[in-house]
Amino acid sequence: MRIARLPGVFRPRSDTWLLAAVLRRQDRLRGGTVLDLCTGSGAIAVAAALAGARSVTAVDLSARAVLTTRLNARLNAVRVEALRGDLFAAVPGRRFDVIVSNPPYLPSTSHRLPQHGPARHTEAGPGGRLLLDRVIAAAPGHLAPGGLLLVTHSSLNGELETLERMRAAGLQAAVEERRSGALGPLLAARAPALEATGMLAPGERREDVLVLAGTN
Repeated sequence: MRIARLPGVFRPRSDTWLLAAVLRRQDRLRGGTVLDLCTGSGAIAVAAALAGARSVTAVDLSARAVLTTRLNARLNAVRVEALRGDLFAAVPGRRFDVIVSNPPYLPSTSHRLPQHGPARHTEAGPGGRLLLDRVIAAAPGHLAPGGLLLVTHSSLNGELETLERMRAAGLQAAVEERRSGALGPLLAARAPALEATGMLAPGERREDVLVLAGTN
């Protein structure tokens, strides 16, 4: 897979490739319809198209991300419908076999999502859940019968809360993948503040990156 980026577009990281790998394992993917929310570079959308999805739609609030996704679809000779919009508002009334999202999930001090700059790629409110919770709540209304939601986040964001929110939304919830490792540079720099809020135990400097699944 070839991935290029326009300036200011999120660079795919390990959680991007983890989600792409989990997505490729899904039987619903081949011949199915896929929606990738917070697509960034379009890497996951392109991976879905390369793996045999019948149609792939990618959504991002950033115009540059949408252009980058279209560029990467061309580079990889696949078709991806790239739309600019705020999550599901870009696809009103549409349903999909698989919805995937690797949203910003870094805990921050602000209760609002940043509107400009690199912080849009990572910051997601005090619990890191401002976008994640919106995706989970609205996903059932955009899933086809038997459809699947896949989302990524850190164990710091609350694994049990995500599972509970999926179940409350009417989805069968499970942990699809878990990878343990040291905190990334951004989280490590905030470790003292995260300790103060109880999101990290004193001296803890490791996290799990999770892919959680909700089936309609």
